[in-house]
Amino acid sequence: MLQHLRGMNTHRVVIVGGGFAGLYAAKSFRSKDVSITIVDRRNFHLFQPLLYQVATGALSPGEIASPLRYVLRNRKEISVVLGEVTDIDPAARKLVLADGSQIAYDSLLIATGATHSYFAHPEWAQHAPGLKTVEDATEIRARILLAFERAETAATDEERRAHLTFAIVGGGPTGVEVAGALAEISRDTLKHDFRNIDTASARICLIEGSPRLLHAFDPASSAAAERQLRSLGVEIHTGSTVTAIDADGVSFQHEGAETRVNAKTVIWAAGVQASPLGKLLAERTGVSLDRAGRVIVEPDLSLPGHREILVAGDLASGSTNGKPWPGVAPTAMQHGAYAAKLIVNRLRDRTTAPFRYWNKGSLATIGRNKAVAEVGSFRFSGIFAWLAWLLIHIFYIIEFENRMLIVFQWAYDYFTFNRGARLITGPDAQHQAKPHS
Repeated sequence: MLQHLRGMNTHRVVIVGGGFAGLYAAKSFRSKDVSITIVDRRNFHLFQPLLYQVATGALSPGEIASPLRYVLRNRKEISVVLGEVTDIDPAARKLVLADGSQIAYDSLLIATGATHSYFAHPEWAQHAPGLKTVEDATEIRARILLAFERAETAATDEERRAHLTFAIVGGGPTGVEVAGALAEISRDTLKHDFRNIDTASARICLIEGSPRLLHAFDPASSAAAERQLRSLGVEIHTGSTVTAIDADGVSFQHEGAETRVNAKTVIWAAGVQASPLGKLLAERTGVSLDRAGRVIVEPDLSLPGHREILVAGDLASGSTNGKPWPGVAPTAMQHGAYAAKLIVNRLRDRTTAPFRYWNKGSLATIGRNKAVAEVGSFRFSGIFAWLAWLLIHIFYIIEFENRMLIVFQWAYDYFTFNRGARLITGPDAQHQAKPHS
């Protein structure tokens, strides 16, 4: 059984998940009375907002991920365990890991995030990968680059067009960012790399079910994003519901009419589903879940009847002033810092006010000198929004070394129109590549 190697009087805090919520919670603890263990299936913290840049060849995975042990190397009261939680015993206050070992806790914070939701169509996943992990990003990158390679050697115009057509499902920030990056890849980055195709002729379709893109943003910002995407040649289909996805493309309905897009590359950027630990918590504690499988928490992030268990980040469902917490990195960061404060205050018999989400603003980048930003009542777009996006993302990168690497890479890419991480990798890369006839 795994136990904390601390004094008997320390309060044992176990954090499940090393994402934004879990890492910010761990780093926020400043008490000698607390020992902390982080449990995660991966040995690194991933800066998910920049995953799309890995998927489109602008950055390498190592530039947006940092090993948890390295990040926390100077915090001797924090231990890191590489493992997967398979069960929870609330009565005994223990976690069970996949290898059968157990970890005891006094306070438990679960922050395991979310995964893809294909709206009751799991069969779509094999044809339209989502973007939540490093593996997702490198698979999408391989599919994008292989599409151009296959178009180069296509035997017919019809086959060439299918390979040069890309469909992105979901018009939120991820979908908008991927669509804009794809447009720049085809029109700038690759325009001199191929001999038999005009990469600028690539067709990029962005499909969104709601009436406008970026539906969580102000309508003015949505309209600005749409204008900027159209200026890059992106084809936008709002108010459109996907009905089928297969190896040859995607079908969707718009105002009762069925449309088919023959695209060899389809990318999923639509629904999300909470981590399976939400369902496990519901089974073990009786807590309620929302439609996305998120845990409905108390105003202080705890579970009803189990104050020692807190849930944070994308796995938590709650609201501030009647507005649901958005599933974005700033929410998770604020959850993590609040959870640490709450636990320490409890140890000191201090009360803590309910969690209140502070909306610092919203940003979405579209491409070179193109973005939309909302800060308070201010709405702006274009190069100033793009610069704001750059600065804020650099600020929140965890490690200084990664910040420097990304700054240099972005500067180089900006002036050369290049994307240096255009590598086709993965176990099936050679098998998938189409040989010359």
